Amino acid sequence: MPLLSWKSGAPMVPPGSFVALDFETADPGYDSACALSVIRVDDDTITEKRTRLIRPPRLRFRFTHIHGITWKHVQDCPTFAQCWPDFLPLLDGVSFIAAHNARFDEMVLTTCCTMAGLTVPAIPWLCSVRLARRTWGLRANRLPDLARHLGFRLKHHDPESDAEACARIVLAARAIHRSRHSPQPEPLPHEL
Repeated sequence: MPLLSWKSGAPMVPPGSFVALDFETADPGYDSACALSVIRVDDDTITEKRTRLIRPPRLRFRFTHIHGITWKHVQDCPTFAQCWPDFLPLLDGVSFIAAHNARFDEMVLTTCCTMAGLTVPAIPWLCSVRLARRTWGLRANRLPDLARHLGFRLKHHDPESDAEACARIVLAARAIHRSRHSPQPEPLPHEL
């Protein structure tokens, strides 16, 4: 599915429920998901969190120095094909999927689903990096930078923490958009 984008002006976060997700991968292959976290947001409130370690198709782990996950952590875990059905109920009825640097997570999800013979969800994606750039205009838009700017805690490269940070960025941008575009109350008539 295409990324949601904005032609001009301030970004608008679509209304409705959404999920924010974050993958960690074992190596540069998009099929090497070794962890996934999905955060469900309903009525602008985080309502559910689900995180799983995943056994990737290869023993090789090149990104342990980033996320700390090793083959030993995942060797007895389910494969993507085995655990993805547990995540599907979180996507029911959502307007979009948000991810920080969404192209990466979209490619991981698409590749993992394709390799497993599973249907790729036909849900639009929203990139919280692009959303943050257009909302706050900061020089740096990495998750740690945005966590500092918005004042929430982050354990970077922990999939649940990263997915929750993405959800919080989307919610903060949605609140700003609403405040900028909400109808102004009519001024009260002056008393005589």
